[in-house]
Amino acid sequence: MSAIPPRLARRGFLAGALGWGGGALAGEAPLQVPVWTREQGAPVATPGYGQPSPFERLARKPRTPPPFPGAASSGTPLQHLHGIVTPNGLHFERHHAGVPGIDPDQHRLVVHGLVERPLILTMNDIVRLPALSRLHFLECSGNTPAWQRANPNWTVQDTHGLLSCAEWTGVPLATLLDEVGLRPGAAWILAEGADGAAMSRSIPLAAALDGAILAYAQNGERLRPEQGYPLRLFLPGLEGNLSIKWLRRLKVGDQPFQTREETSKYTDLMPDGTARQFSLVMEAKSVITSPSAGHHLREPGFYEIAGLAWSGRGRITAVDVSADGGATWRPAVLQEPVLPRCLVRFRLPWEWDGGPALLQSRATDETGYRQPPRNSLVEARGVNSLYHYNGIYGWQVAAGGSVRHVA
Repeated sequence: MSAIPPRLARRGFLAGALGWGGGALAGEAPLQVPVWTREQGAPVATPGYGQPSPFERLARKPRTPPPFPGAASSGTPLQHLHGIVTPNGLHFERHHAGVPGIDPDQHRLVVHGLVERPLILTMNDIVRLPALSRLHFLECSGNTPAWQRANPNWTVQDTHGLLSCAEWTGVPLATLLDEVGLRPGAAWILAEGADGAAMSRSIPLAAALDGAILAYAQNGERLRPEQGYPLRLFLPGLEGNLSIKWLRRLKVGDQPFQTREETSKYTDLMPDGTARQFSLVMEAKSVITSPSAGHHLREPGFYEIAGLAWSGRGRITAVDVSADGGATWRPAVLQEPVLPRCLVRFRLPWEWDGGPALLQSRATDETGYRQPPRNSLVEARGVNSLYHYNGIYGWQVAAGGSVRHVA
């Protein structure tokens, strides 16, 4: 648990927090208790799907305008969420050809290629197989604008919103591959979706056997259409484009299939003009969600710096936080649970003196990899790579308390 700063026990802080006029200690003015009223609640007309309070207005935010009809993306409002699980209605979306409306009774999954026993499976066949549930993050490799100039109006939703975390339920892909039997030479799997783009990606067999799930449920309910209903592939820790939605086909081969999504897209252009291909793992990364752009610190005093960290290589082991732009760092507390390839909350007490501050965080995972500063990534990759940016990120706190995005 995070240690409570001594100032929290002082009368001044409590007086401000509880709204005491001159205080409510012995010999001082009495506590001004607010007046509460009792109100008859509105009856529930139907026992339908529950909705948030009308006072909560969280929503996904559209990203850049779609490059062609049917393409769209929207970000999760991470700066307003609590814990590590993203509600289904706020999970980020990325579509390349719209959202198909698929009847699960008509849906089929074909498994073929270098297998001993090709299969065509119905959804009923799939849900009868042994299942599991795991908490994992999902992040688009294009999350976080890498080289653009600072936009003071960007919030965490703009900079890191193509990131969510959920409990995924389904059949381990390894179970299905064991059922069909892999033939000699099997090394890659082509996964194909039933959307208008027939979204397809090549997946190394080793990655497919490392926790991949044929997911049909998310956070306790069946997948929503925008998340791949009735079936999606989920590959924990790897770039989100690999987790093919509306999954209809798995073809096993001996080499990558070189689809559009891994040739003209989702490759990293390097400074020497070559392209880095199949850079699939999402490296250790973190972001401070509070205070962050869009927030305003009303007065000097105690605040809690909080945020999220994650790594596609396993568990996060440490998060350091700086309030002076990286000149000094302090270790934050990791909030349980700390799970592999899952978001983790970090927290750090902070006493703001009312002056300018530059808040940053850096994560370290169980492999020893530490989130790098921006200049290290520029030196290694140049500025033409659009994907897998995981550099240290910051928020500028002004003397007046406003918080803005900085590059």
